[in-house]
Amino acid sequence: MPVLLLAALTVASVAQAGPPPAPAPPGPVLVAPPPLLEGPGMEAAFRRMYELRFDAARVEIAAYRQSHPADPLGAAAEAASYLFEQFNQEGILTSAFFLDDARFLGGIAGKADQDLSQSFLTANENARSMALARMKASPEDPEALFVLTIADGMQGDYEALIGKHQLSALSFIRGAEKKATRLLAVKADAQDAYVALGAANYIIGSLPAYKRFFLWFGSVRGDRERGMDQLQLAADRGHYLRPLAMALLALAAEREGRFELARALFSDLSRDFPGNAVFASELVLAQARALPSHQPRSLGSR
Repeated sequence: MPVLLLAALTVASVAQAGPPPAPAPPGPVLVAPPPLLEGPGMEAAFRRMYELRFDAARVEIAAYRQSHPADPLGAAAEAASYLFEQFNQEGILTSAFFLDDARFLGGIAGKADQDLSQSFLTANENARSMALARMKASPEDPEALFVLTIADGMQGDYEALIGKHQLSALSFIRGAEKKATRLLAVKADAQDAYVALGAANYIIGSLPAYKRFFLWFGSVRGDRERGMDQLQLAADRGHYLRPLAMALLALAAEREGRFELARALFSDLSRDFPGNAVFASELVLAQARALPSHQPRSLGSR
């Protein structure tokens, strides 16, 4: 993501997909969740990204693209590597960013890294073009729809958080949501799609009431709880974006004062990605905030 990827950390319309399945009743988990990105190829590439080893990720991606020249996922992964690297430089996936409304809803301070920005934009447009070409032969191709979903989602993330072009971001996220809805209709187990849907719902639902009022007239909706439910689906059953969904869900949980949930998620992420210093530091912060002496304060209510 990615939304995101990215990802989608920006103002967005609510997807027209139906509501997520109701959560299972309390009880023992009968089926264990899938492992976090164990394997060669794209699994290895995304794992390197979550380890914050972006150059190593691009080595894996280059090898994948050489052996799969017609697969747009390689170009999308390359774009993700540049966007994730920029997000890491700017501290976007941290509680310091998420708990600061001015940054969370307004984007980074200062100017972005121009080299990373251009590399991202070039790779992302390449991924989009390859996916669109593939869809000419098969309009409901799930792999192409997945790439278009994350390409639009990442572009929306970039425009909102890096470029700080909110109207442009809204257009891309709307596109990502439409494609995610189509993807889930043809491939119901494509749970990564819920990252874009969940982040969009949560961000919109976090806006001040007067902003939501004006967006309502443009058919833009938002629901924090629904957004968290959708992120939970991706965190439970996603694939490439599952760790991202877990991180976004943890950060959203902290905004809601649900520090124990954040602690549990960052604990899992720190265990599975021990080289990621961000996950480790966020775990320490979540543990401190989860203590009874800490007075929780939900930032989501307006």
